[in-house]
Amino acid sequence: MSELSEFWAMIWPNLGLGLIVTLKLSAGALAIGFIIGLPVSLARVYGPQWLQSVTRAFVDVFRGTPLLVQLFFVYYGLADPGLNEFLAGLGLPEGLLVFSPMTAAYIALGLNSSAYQAEYFRGALQAIGSGQMIAARALGMSRLQAIRTIILPQALRLAVAPWSNEVAYMVKYTSVVSLIAVVDLFGQARRVMSKYYNQMTMLPFVGLVYLAMVLILTGVMHVVEKQVEIPGMEVESRRHGV
Repeated sequence: MSELSEFWAMIWPNLGLGLIVTLKLSAGALAIGFIIGLPVSLARVYGPQWLQSVTRAFVDVFRGTPLLVQLFFVYYGLADPGLNEFLAGLGLPEGLLVFSPMTAAYIALGLNSSAYQAEYFRGALQAIGSGQMIAARALGMSRLQAIRTIILPQALRLAVAPWSNEVAYMVKYTSVVSLIAVVDLFGQARRVMSKYYNQMTMLPFVGLVYLAMVLILTGVMHVVEKQVEIPGMEVESRRHGV
C-alpha cells in the first residue's frame, strides 16, 4: 500500500498539470466556437441565400468529418512546405500556417465546436416566434435592431440547455490532442503508461477524472439553465429541437 501511495504522490503533480491544460483547451475552444458559431447561426437564419449556403457548407464540413482528421489537417496539412513557400512568395510571413501543437489544438477544437454551436444557436433562433419580429418591425425597429434587442437575448437563454452538451463533449474531445504532442491530462497519462506499463491502473483512473469533470460542469450548467430559462417557452422550443 505504501508503494502505491508513493507512486500516486509521484505522478499526481504531472497529472494535475495535464488537467489544467485540458481545462484551458476546453475553455478556449468553447470561446472560439462561440465567437464563430453565433455569427454563423445568425447568417443561416437571417442572411441572404448565398450566405446561408456558405455557412451551411461550413457547418456540414466540420460536423461531417472526424475531429482527428481536422486536427491533423491543421497541424500537419497546413504546415506543408510547398504551401508555405507559395504564401511566402506572395509576400506573406514565412511559416504563416505552421502552428505549435497547442495553437493547432485550439484552432481545430474551436472550429469543430463552432459548427455544433452554430446549430444550437440556429435552433434557438428559430424557436422564437416569428410574431416577435413582426411586432418589432411594426414598432419602427430595423431588422438588425429587432434581432439584437429582442430575438437574440431570448435565443441565447434558450440555447443554454443544448450548449451545455457541448461543454461536456469538449472536455472529452480534448483527449485527441495528445496525438500531436500536446501534454494534456490524457497526454500525461500516456507518458506514465509508457514508462511504468500500468495501463490497467491509469486508464480507469483517468476515465474517472474525465467523468468527474463532466459531472461537475454539467451540474453547473444545469443550475445556469434553471436561472435563465424563459417561462412559457418550453413547449415552443421543444418543437424546434432546442
